[in-house]
Amino acid sequence: KVTNRFISVFNSKTAELLSHHQVGIKQSFPKEGWVEEDPKEILQSVYECMERTCEKLGQLNIDISNIKAVGVTNQRETTLVWDKETGEPLYNAIVWLDLRTQSTVERLINSTPGKNKNHLKTGLPISTYFSAVKLRWLMDNVEEVAEAVLTHRAMFGTVDSWLIWCLTGGKSGGVHVTDVTNASRTMLFNIHTLDWDSELCKYFDVPMEILPQVKSSSEIYGSMVSRCLRNCLGDQSAALVGQMCFQDGQPVMSDHGLLTTLAYKLGKDSPAHYALEGSVAIAGAVVRWLKDNLGIIQSSAEIEKLAGDVGSSYGCYFVPAFSGLYAPYWEPSARGIICGLTQFTNRSHLAFAALEAVCFQTREILEAMNQDYGVPLTQLQVDGGMTSNRLLMQLQADVLCIPVVKPSMSETTALGAAMAAGAAEGVGVWSLTPGNLTTIPTDKYQPLINPEESEFRYARWKKAVQKAMNWETTEPINDTGIM
Repeated sequence: KVTNRFISVFNSKTAELLSHHQVGIKQSFPKEGWVEEDPKEILQSVYECMERTCEKLGQLNIDISNIKAVGVTNQRETTLVWDKETGEPLYNAIVWLDLRTQSTVERLINSTPGKNKNHLKTGLPISTYFSAVKLRWLMDNVEEVAEAVLTHRAMFGTVDSWLIWCLTGGKSGGVHVTDVTNASRTMLFNIHTLDWDSELCKYFDVPMEILPQVKSSSEIYGSMVSRCLRNCLGDQSAALVGQMCFQDGQPVMSDHGLLTTLAYKLGKDSPAHYALEGSVAIAGAVVRWLKDNLGIIQSSAEIEKLAGDVGSSYGCYFVPAFSGLYAPYWEPSARGIICGLTQFTNRSHLAFAALEAVCFQTREILEAMNQDYGVPLTQLQVDGGMTSNRLLMQLQADVLCIPVVKPSMSETTALGAAMAAGAAEGVGVWSLTPGNLTTIPTDKYQPLINPEESEFRYARWKKAVQKAMNWETTEPINDTGIM
């Protein structure tokens, strides 16, 4: 299951989390490398979260009429197509991790001058990760989608567009919109003009009429059951807002495997702000893999104790490239690898190696950022569910050789969506002026090992990464044993 936490309610004066509810959503794997979710289940989970959260507010004697704005934060690249006349999804949502488009991606890259992954100048490499190739697959392989496109009934969107359309009326006047942060992850969006790009749409043969209208990340989109739906932010961008990262930035095109992405645009007349992002395919999900696939832990919380029992991987390195490697490599042919095993290695060492893998991937991203932007990071601000793992936070500080700062309230993604919603013109219950921002208490983890030890472990990780490369290709495999 993947966790969906749609509803979190905050106090706009103090940033205090008042109530929240979460629901698990099932992922299905119809074929190897395919990852799907049911759009109706996504929507139903949102309704359930809304109902349960309102019940909890009532138990706290908080009048739900005091909710002044609602925002959405979501998985960005997950791709859906639905019928605007029936309101029905035309296929399951194809999740960002899905690899079914690998052969298409290889063909596109091979057709570019110099086989250049960054040929399209969208701030993104040509990759299975992003929405355009998923949409192209749906149009080419799902008869219902192809027919709906031909008859002008199809609507395309990422999870935000699907939810907003449904919550604002669906087939009875639903609003078909997205925001700049989600649009910038499709490979169909011009990050300079902040609108859909006709040349990119022609390149992927996508009709522009099926695309949602692009809005800023903080404005009134429409009404939802007598309440206004105020804003939308992709998940990582929402976390950026929740971390109070508001310093100005201009687009920097990466030469070292990072993504140039829209950070946020907080108002239709406000300037767009950009970010360099390093997306990795598997980080926290590696813990779920140890639980669900290997069964070496019964719950995600157990990994801290299991890894802490040994305090080292003892030479074991784990590269969780289950869906290839994303930033900074963008290598879809890579696959997961565990190396450095001896007869001494046990499940505790593997658990430790899995946590270290999260930290090593973060270091790779930060080194690429330093090369692209030239401003060394002095501390790392972190958020999300894995930050409750104190061993992981200490490991991260040790691997990076800089302090790691964790907010006491880890739900900064939800907080960022709430802040953007509350700051929208016409709402005005949350000020994003730096001097007015609420200070959230933090914990700080200082590096405890010497830099030489950190460098040695990181070098071994890089060696393991090279072993994982070029493992899987779309070339046919000779299964007959005849050479």
